[in-house]
Amino acid sequence: MPAPSAASSELKRLRSRLAVLEETLRAVSSGEVDTLSIAGEVGPLVFTLKGEEYAYRMLIESMNEGALTFSADKIILFSNACFARMLKYPLEKVTGSSFERFISSSDRAALALILKGASTDGTRLQLDLKAADGALVPTQISVRQIRNGSPHSFHYGVVVTDLTELRRTEQQLKDLMRRVVQVQEAESGRVANDLHDNITQLICAALLRSQALVESLKSVAGSALADAAMVRDMLTAMIKDVMRISQNLRPSILDQLGLPSILRVTAKEFSERTGIRVKLSCVNQATRFAAESELSLFRIFQEALSNVERHAHAHEVTAKLTVYRNRVRLSVKDDGLGFEPQSRGRDSSPKGELGLLSMRERATYVGGNFTLKSVPNEGTEIEVVIPIIA
Repeated sequence: MPAPSAASSELKRLRSRLAVLEETLRAVSSGEVDTLSIAGEVGPLVFTLKGEEYAYRMLIESMNEGALTFSADKIILFSNACFARMLKYPLEKVTGSSFERFISSSDRAALALILKGASTDGTRLQLDLKAADGALVPTQISVRQIRNGSPHSFHYGVVVTDLTELRRTEQQLKDLMRRVVQVQEAESGRVANDLHDNITQLICAALLRSQALVESLKSVAGSALADAAMVRDMLTAMIKDVMRISQNLRPSILDQLGLPSILRVTAKEFSERTGIRVKLSCVNQATRFAAESELSLFRIFQEALSNVERHAHAHEVTAKLTVYRNRVRLSVKDDGLGFEPQSRGRDSSPKGELGLLSMRERATYVGGNFTLKSVPNEGTEIEVVIPIIA
């Protein structure tokens, strides 16, 4: 056993060597060293540290996105500090860990699938990563396969984008859209009530007076009787239009009898008014869905028919309301002019663009999907699929 003085001297020597090593590592990592020489059995070994490699490393570390590489068996070989911060782990706890440690078992199958298809072109996947505090971090990962000089030797380069703020913004937009729709429907109901309670009653009173005037003029020859009859007929037509507008603003049939009934009434009124045939097939008359879903589907149907009337120059419309796999599907297809959907930019505001946007937003509002198919001179079809909520 060494004497106390010898042990103390050895401890000082080891501390001195450790300090030198720490300083060397600091200099290498900071880019202050260009060349490193290490003594070997057959002479000194010289390693050149390329300046561009240092610049690349600094770029990766300065990214606002996570960056890492992992091996074919998903062991993390390198991670930048941003990825570690994203998951609230120390960097040393991330490097050397399995990437699967940070994802759920349900996402592992999806990850394995995209890794099989990850060539040098890269691929993307959205998944939730598990942070150190148990929170789930929504992310999008971009994966690219990196060859190590051999066709059978490779690892994966991964860029991880934190979607937390994006998801929060999307939720805020959904909440705002929900509020806008609620306000729109409340205002439509108020206007409908005003039309029914005030305007319609005034027109009915005028109609009764005009009918009385026609009766009193029947014994009088001349144009006065014809004029009075014309006024009576105009008031009759006006009452029908006001009732139609009021019904479209807030359809009482929808609340009382459900979606299939109001679709049939709307299709019949549209055909009589425009001369465009509507072939409508619906689920059972008594079928009911969530109130918000029924209202959204009805508004989409209204807008689809409105677009047909204004833009399609169609002769016939085929509409279907079906239920399958806990989803309700509404499709509306016309035989009109059609168009090229790809040519419709958001900033160009073409005819019907606001109507299409309204239908898409209505579908999104109730958690559904909206799709559009159109071919020039072959017509247009819209389809909405909404999950059934009791």
